[in-house]
Amino acid sequence: MATSALPLFHLYGDPPDDSAFDFIHIETIASRSSIHDWTIRAHRHRNLFQILMIERGGGEMIYEAATVAFAAPAAILVPATAVHGFRFRPDVTDGWVVSFTEDVAAALGERSGEALARLKAVAAEPVVPLASAAESARLSALCTELNEEGFLAREGFRLAMRGLLALIAIEMVRLAASRARSGEVTLAVADARVEALRRLVEEHFRKQRQIGFYAEKLAMTPDRLNDHVKRATGVTAGHLIRQRVLTEAKRQLVFTNQPIHEIAYDLAFSDPSHFARFFRKQTGTTPQAFREGRGG
Repeated sequence: MATSALPLFHLYGDPPDDSAFDFIHIETIASRSSIHDWTIRAHRHRNLFQILMIERGGGEMIYEAATVAFAAPAAILVPATAVHGFRFRPDVTDGWVVSFTEDVAAALGERSGEALARLKAVAAEPVVPLASAAESARLSALCTELNEEGFLAREGFRLAMRGLLALIAIEMVRLAASRARSGEVTLAVADARVEALRRLVEEHFRKQRQIGFYAEKLAMTPDRLNDHVKRATGVTAGHLIRQRVLTEAKRQLVFTNQPIHEIAYDLAFSDPSHFARFFRKQTGTTPQAFREGRGG
């Protein structure tokens, strides 16, 4: 079982920085992983999106409550707030880790920031294998340029870094789109109202489960919100809210030692039995069985 709390970092090992704005950072995988025995334990970032470019080696990734294997060449997308961790193959794995705050997309302007915004939709499948040497070489070259701009800090380097980040994002969206055409990845266009709902749910899900609360915030009726979300995503607004609660419950069960009754109250269930019924209905198993099966 993991530690008693799921760590929240700015960059791995650094305390959270809620004031981070227009932040772009790049480093090699080896530079941080090698000093942690090539294991990055499960953690979250409150406001950082990350792109990993795996040039050599590979390993296993914890992504929420799942474990996903990956091997070079590949790119990995980690949205803000997603639980993730890595066990890299020691001494043979390297590449790049690009981290940036989500406001960078807005700073690029509406059109050039579109690819960064679409990364969220792409990241439903976090590992994107790179099928050709050309794909790998282009992403590696862009990461190398981004690193050089940050290191040399010449005149205009912040603007140059934004531009290079946009090119990396565009390349990732193109790759995911090509996978979608081949049936390997499903690429959905982000819907502005659904994204607004997701942000509200992220902020209030611990206390607010009622669709009416979110509909009022979005100046819509509950029925209209449900219809819109169903058309855009194929599921109801209520389903999105329940899934966010379920995701948090799974995180707490797998990554912490918190007693199940405390998790129930933390997620605003009236009592542990109500939480257990909710969890079983969504997953087909009990919280205790899930913890025992996934948290060892």
